[in-house]
Formats: sequence, C-alpha cells, structure tokens
Amino acid sequence: VVIDAGHGGHDPGAISADGRLYEKDITLKVALAIRDALVASGRVRVALTREDDRYLVHRERFEIARRLGASLFISIHCDSAGNPTATGATVYTLSEVASDREAARLAARENKTDIIAGVDLGEASPDVSSLLIDLTQRETMNVSARFARLLGREAAPRIPVKTNFHRMASLLVLKAPDMPSVLFETGYISNATDAQFLASREGQQRVAQTVRHAVEVHFATQMASR
Repeated sequence: VVIDAGHGGHDPGAISADGRLYEKDITLKVALAIRDALVASGRVRVALTREDDRYLVHRERFEIARRLGASLFISIHCDSAGNPTATGATVYTLSEVASDREAARLAARENKTDIIAGVDLGEASPDVSSLLIDLTQRETMNVSARFARLLGREAAPRIPVKTNFHRMASLLVLKAPDMPSVLFETGYISNATDAQFLASREGQQRVAQTVRHAVEVHFATQMASR
C-alpha cells in the first residue's frame, strides 16, 4: 500500500481560515499516522511518496507506487470551500470519462512497454493497446470504487463524513491504469472544527484507524475471492 501525502514543498495546498494550518503539513502527519497503523497491523507492506516537506508532480506520485508494485494507492488531502460551514470527509475515484481519455493517451505513447502489470504492448496495434488499457483501467476503477465504499463504511463511526461520501472526478493522481487508487479528502481545512480535528493527534489516529480497517477488509475480501 502506498500512501501519498498531498501537496508539499512550494505548494502548501489549502490554508486554514486563520492562516495557521497548511494542507501540506496536515496531509504528511496523517499519512505518517496511517503508515504506522498499517505497519502495526503486520498485514501489509507500506511506503510513502514523501516523508518530508517536498513537492512531487501528480504523475510522479502514482509512478512511485507503480514502480513499487503497489496493490493500492491512497492519496491524502484536505478539502476547502468558500463556505466555512462545509464539513466532512469524502473520497474520490476516477470517472469513466477520465478513463477513456487516459487510455487513449497511454495507447498513443511511443514506448508502451510495461503499461499494464508487466505486459509489453509494444508489438500491439494502437487499437488493441487502447482496448487492453481501457479494459484494465475499468476493472481497476471497479476495485477502487469497492475500496471507496469500504472506506466510507469504516469512516462513518470514526470521523465526520459527508452524506455523499464517494464521488468521481478526473484527477490526474488517480490515473494509473492498473493500480486501484483513491483520493481521500479527510475533512475541510476551511472549517474550524474539521481543521482542529485533523491537526490533533486524536483526529489523525482516527483517520489512520479508518484506513487500516478498510485496507484489512479490502485485502481479506480479495484473498477470499481467489
């Protein structure tokens, strides 16, 4: 499992209303708490895309995970809104429209080696490459959506969540075609209560336990279905 702490370096992300909290700092603390919780479970190997205050482009984030052979990629963020009363966590997975565009882009690349889990598409026609990538990504999206639902189930009793917890969007960081990926907006940094919760050790631990339990159920379910 690769945990990605959003933003970093020259990119602070969203900033709290009082200007004291930066998204990049909270996401790193939450990511570290998640790592510790998953390592403590003893059931999965865990890596972070960053462990300090540095900036990574979106594609580099999921490429790190792909190079490590990750079975799951979780990008951690904090939401922000002009309305200071907006509150609650959400999770995003990739939309089908985004999948189609990314499949076309990948199929058009000159070097198509190792795009799908070690399968060399270099000798395949552009149409076949596009179809294989698209089918792979659609299955990946289905797995991502199932994990998102698990995350929502585990989050509800532990942290504030929005009613429409699972959403879909064309987010570059989610576009690895063969790796289930979600973007977890852990709460609103623009909301004073959410910001205080996420900045606290208790809040970070609750988010970490949410992810740990969802990950454990996710992999247990996958093992049982084989």
